Amino acid sequence: MKTIHSILVLTFVFAVFISCGNTPEKQSNAESQSIKTGAEQTEKYVSLLKDKRVAIVANQTSVIGRTSLVDSLKSLGVNIVKIFGPEHGFRGTASAGAVVSDSIDAKTGIPEISLYGKKSKPSKEDLANVDLVIFDIQDVGARFYTYINLLARVMEACAENSKELIILDRPNPTGFSVDGPILDMKLKSGIGMFPIPITHGMTVGELARMYNGEGWLANKTQCKIIVIQVENYSHNMQYTLPVAPSPNLNTQQSILLYPSLCLFEGTIISQGRGTHFPFTVLGNPDLKGKYEFSFTPVSIKGMSETPLHQDKVCYGLDLRMYDNGEFLKTGQINLKWLIDMYKAYPHKEKFFDFKQSNQMGNFDKLAGTTQLKEQIIAGKSEKEIRESWEPGLSDFKKLRTTYLLYQ
Repeated sequence: MKTIHSILVLTFVFAVFISCGNTPEKQSNAESQSIKTGAEQTEKYVSLLKDKRVAIVANQTSVIGRTSLVDSLKSLGVNIVKIFGPEHGFRGTASAGAVVSDSIDAKTGIPEISLYGKKSKPSKEDLANVDLVIFDIQDVGARFYTYINLLARVMEACAENSKELIILDRPNPTGFSVDGPILDMKLKSGIGMFPIPITHGMTVGELARMYNGEGWLANKTQCKIIVIQVENYSHNMQYTLPVAPSPNLNTQQSILLYPSLCLFEGTIISQGRGTHFPFTVLGNPDLKGKYEFSFTPVSIKGMSETPLHQDKVCYGLDLRMYDNGEFLKTGQINLKWLIDMYKAYPHKEKFFDFKQSNQMGNFDKLAGTTQLKEQIIAGKSEKEIRESWEPGLSDFKKLRTTYLLYQ
């Protein structure tokens, strides 16, 4: 029954993802259709896999058309000996933060090793019978989205065990945005490992080049990488993801709002986990009378089993039809919602108490700095906050150009 329920949830999520439209994503359809991901260009890399024992780091976004990369390459005769699954698992049915165990993929019979549980990167034993590793996971362009950290750990494992890594690149749906404070390395964690801003404006392939080039991997190791680049892509393009990257990012709207709304994970404010429209709403029971819109988080298997404010009516903002035109034009994350909700919330001392809110992250670690919280509490304006991000943000933008593969 659990498996059936997970499939139903995933089917629902995918249906919502492809059906919930708004103006920005409709405008991007022509551009999205002209783009050809690295995975789709099999003629550029399948020959490199001949007579090799291949391991693949993949999830539900790792597709060629509508077919899983693993299934597609297996049908082409590629000897796939192992699958490494990230948070949410290889088929993408595990809830956020849930421990994923090793298993056998039911469809292919290939062993699946979890990299989100007991271990965070492939071990020497895991790679003993592997000649080459492929990394193909869709990122969303935010520092706290964990797949770019997984990339670094896989690169380290490959470097340590003299394995080559092929990265099948995919577009960054927020690749037009480079914004936010640079991570203070004193706050390094699983939701932020490197000195980059909240939105980095880079693809996975470009970040891999930066990790190598800046010596950011453990012990400054260098991973031998081959990046299969995306065709017909530039960073200012609007790209609509064909598959939901995780259960709680199930619409294009949620993906565009995520860099701004994920900061609320370190507060007492719900971002809609426990609804079928997460990361498109904000609310709290104590904001009754401050806002008219309301929603009630509930336990949803495969998405959020124990959401913040479960079974309580939350009052706040409905951003499902919010026009992201300003974000698309300026590339700047929205700080106004954070400032306004802090002002509106009656119990200021609880606002940033992530421990009692049972949220996913410490606000300072999400922000990458202790300064942002202090600035919100002090009543600083958005302009003053943004000015404090310099010169770090401008310096990163210059550094970024060294590693870009696309216009």
